[in-house]
Amino acid sequence: MNRWAGRLLALVEGVRMAFDAMRVNKVRAGLTVMGIAIGVLVVTAMSATVHGINAGVEKGFAAAGPTTFFITKWPMAINSCNGEESCPFIRFPPLTTELAAEVAKQPAIRGVIAHVNTQAAVKYKDRALPGAQVEAYTPGWTDVDGGDINPGRSFTEAENAAGAQVALVDEKLAGRLFGEGDVVGKQIDVAGKPFRVIGLYHATGNFFESGEHGKLIVPFETARRRLNVDVHWLDLTVKPWEGMSQEVAMDQAVEVLRIRRGLRPGQANTFFVYGQEKVLEIYNKIVGTFFLVMIVLSAIGLMVGGVGVIAIMMISVTERTREIGVRKALGATKGIILWQFLVEAATMTLVGAVVGLIGGGGLAALIRQISPIEASIPAWAILVALVASAGTGILFGMVPAIRAARLDPIEALRYE
Repeated sequence: MNRWAGRLLALVEGVRMAFDAMRVNKVRAGLTVMGIAIGVLVVTAMSATVHGINAGVEKGFAAAGPTTFFITKWPMAINSCNGEESCPFIRFPPLTTELAAEVAKQPAIRGVIAHVNTQAAVKYKDRALPGAQVEAYTPGWTDVDGGDINPGRSFTEAENAAGAQVALVDEKLAGRLFGEGDVVGKQIDVAGKPFRVIGLYHATGNFFESGEHGKLIVPFETARRRLNVDVHWLDLTVKPWEGMSQEVAMDQAVEVLRIRRGLRPGQANTFFVYGQEKVLEIYNKIVGTFFLVMIVLSAIGLMVGGVGVIAIMMISVTERTREIGVRKALGATKGIILWQFLVEAATMTLVGAVVGLIGGGGLAALIRQISPIEASIPAWAILVALVASAGTGILFGMVPAIRAARLDPIEALRYE
């Protein structure tokens, strides 16, 4: 019991000494704390962002259903094109709404949605947005989308067939155009043409949902006829019937497309079919890049803080040489001296971690306010930040702590 009490006392004493050292050496301590805080802030802010993006992606996939798959003219891969030789899919014939209708007739398939996107200038009275994202869908798009519409409604089959100039706006676009108040029934200008707002769209929190100025959703035929959107790069979202396997539905879709395009056995597909696992693979590569940047930036911050720990602890050892001599003369062992200085170093870096966590929490709250991302700091990120900062203090504080522990008590007492 006495041994544990002694360790607790040494811990409290080390923490007290750490705050005394920071108070005396404000500039050096401030730089140390700032270095650690920057590293921790980067970790927590980016972790909160990625955590929010992951939640939005999971919601979107859950709404679409686990068996939903996608058909595109281009490969879902992160690459660059230098012409038709490196990207032969450029020569592939485009997907069409007629092909989508043929695929939708297959017994394993519940429905098919065609989609294309572009950007357009949107204006309401004296408020103008030059680059709003425009998403065009065929009717039934809400069956595979994770968001909801409230107040208002989606467009109908008749409105799509007629190319009606109706639109839905997301919360970001509504805020920028209308501010507070009702949005349904408002008349807006899209690429120089009048459109009537029929609904307010609430996204799932997915990072990829909308651009800087927000998102506008219009019927597919409206985009083609009224906005002159190039539909040669449209993509299809295919949803099988409940209880039907994705593999069977994919096979039926591929068979229809190959027959319609006159492809012989042995000829490669002139389209690409992807399940959600492929989309997740690409998504995880993007997220992996985020984490790589996060690790590099946080490591730089921790290194800066670590160098500060060495500097301030070396000075602390020098200034307290006589004190160390007195403690050793009174029976303090090398282990006790080493423990106290390591506790002091870890305390300093933990203060930086707490500052960084507070800053990261503030950034997460800001991200939630200005974007659809439900950013929140996961518990593991807090734990990693605290452990990494304490570990940095112990690692970089080891050299000065060992120096203090090895001081000869007689020489230390003579030090002036």
